[in-house]
Amino acid sequence: MPLNHIQWQKALAADRLSPVYLLAGEELLVLEAADALRAQARKLGYSERQVLDVGAHFDWDDLARSAAGMSLFASRRLLDLRLPTGRPGVEGAKAITEFCANPPPDVTLLITAVEWSNKHEGAWTKQVDSAGSVVIFNAPRPNEWEAWIGARLASRGLTATPDAVALLAERVEGNLLAAAQEIDKLVMLHGQGKIDAAEMENLVADSARYDVFKLTDAALGGDGARALRILDGLHAEGDELIALMGWLVNQLQLALRLANAHDFGAQARAERLWPAREQLFRKALRRAPREHWMQCLARAARIDRIAKGREGGDAWRETQRLIAAIAEPRAAQALV
Repeated sequence: MPLNHIQWQKALAADRLSPVYLLAGEELLVLEAADALRAQARKLGYSERQVLDVGAHFDWDDLARSAAGMSLFASRRLLDLRLPTGRPGVEGAKAITEFCANPPPDVTLLITAVEWSNKHEGAWTKQVDSAGSVVIFNAPRPNEWEAWIGARLASRGLTATPDAVALLAERVEGNLLAAAQEIDKLVMLHGQGKIDAAEMENLVADSARYDVFKLTDAALGGDGARALRILDGLHAEGDELIALMGWLVNQLQLALRLANAHDFGAQARAERLWPAREQLFRKALRRAPREHWMQCLARAARIDRIAKGREGGDAWRETQRLIAAIAEPRAAQALV
């Protein structure tokens, strides 16, 4: 039977790993659980990790070869099999079943799937459950939502009153990623400690400082319409474009560093990204190659020159075009 949340936490704290894990369900929760498992693996001496990304032309024989391979540098190895659709197909199901039937010593297979329902279950998932652990991560139900937000705030060092938690829950409207992002930004704006409803109201109000975060998050998240509304609001309120561009350029430079990295996860850790922001950038980079982010940075540099009077043009109009291109790379012709 799949593990529940409490059982998963106990399993994660154990002094040994199972031969195989299947972590499936809500993307944010799956990615954070996988990060926690990888961290535990490092503590237990798994000094080598091999990532296997399952795409349209993935060779499932690679799983058997990786499992059987010897390493000169690590006595324990983690095979990180990323199965986004949760559907391995006939060949994949056979390969996973064969691994579960005879798992190599000192090798752990981690399978992550960010699309999941009861229809994904099959003989192969039963084999994983028999040989190791299956954990399905579902989004909190409506009656669980405030408890989830309160627990996540506490995990970041913030203690919130029930009214403050309720206010934040109402604001994010059941959106798991939005809630995680809002909590991360609260930590940046408030720091650790106690927060009541009045202070929560002030911090999540549409202040210029907070809207800059919302603007970049909406653009990177692919919500161009919302990002442009936020930008128009900043313009109408008379905010300084130069200050806004500082944070936007910072985030574009981060996107480019992540796009250039050979190991996205390692670079994300080096950048000290919270899991929620790692997920945000992961999705953004799926929409466009590194060249797109280089073009965006070049355009941002031109906007900065226009805003400072060093080049002719309408800086706010050019920023609108840049935001649209970040959110939807197919609109990148606006950069030309």
